[in-house]
Amino acid sequence: MSQYLNIATQIVSGEHLVKALKDVGFNKVEIYQTAQPLKGWLGDKRANTAEIIIRKKYVGSASNDIGFKLGPRGRFTALISEFDKNRYNAAWLNCLTQRYAYHVAMDKLQEKGFDLVEESVQEDQTIHLTLRKMATLRNNGWQ
Repeated sequence: MSQYLNIATQIVSGEHLVKALKDVGFNKVEIYQTAQPLKGWLGDKRANTAEIIIRKKYVGSASNDIGFKLGPRGRFTALISEFDKNRYNAAWLNCLTQRYAYHVAMDKLQEKGFDLVEESVQEDQTIHLTLRKMATLRNNGWQ
């Protein structure tokens, strides 16, 4: 039975984490208010719990659940089993974190009144955004 590794992340928004997980191929994600037990590859309940869970059937046939547990400081910890760490490794977490940051940035820009005009991804996976913000007229002039 492989143990779970606790990997610290900078992720603080469950909503944006779920969007990022969908971007990297996980369309079936479970979200809970109260952390639920993760399951091993045989379906056995583990002591590890998480609020955001990708069940093993979506991770791989001989895999364990992957979880994201909200910590006391408001950041999620990734729970990835020793068996799955080769596939869901630092590079995968970096990709997930990049997609997470993208969704956070897009929401913040939209809140500030920016519209996306164009988006492109470079060979090195850098994302370039072209944004537009329309000026608004206030009672005392242009803003």
